[in-house]
Amino acid sequence: MKKVEAIIRKSKFDEVKKALHAIEVNFFSYWDVTGVGNEKQGHVYRGISYSTSDIQRRYLVVVVSDDFLDVTVKTLLETAYTGNVGDGKIFVSEVLEAYRIRTKENGQAGIN
Repeated sequence: MKKVEAIIRKSKFDEVKKALHAIEVNFFSYWDVTGVGNEKQGHVYRGISYSTSDIQRRYLVVVVSDDFLDVTVKTLLETAYTGNVGDGKIFVSEVLEAYRIRTKENGQAGIN
């Protein structure tokens, strides 16, 4: 099993959520987060200057089977993409075990 963590633009969240549901990733967790990016210059929008060093993003976490990793990452890459600085990051790590509390199932059955 793999844990996929994605930091994406808040404006892309609804599109990403629909795309994940379309590939049958129906359970994931998410948080609103603030991060510090690489871009240091400020931007001006409607005459107001704002800093881009503190960036509002959405942080998603989903655990998938090894067989489902590629389609999940591909979906995130395609739907979260804008082509601009600040599109986000995806991290993949190993999950040793998963348990469903209600039924006490573990492994693959624990995440489905």
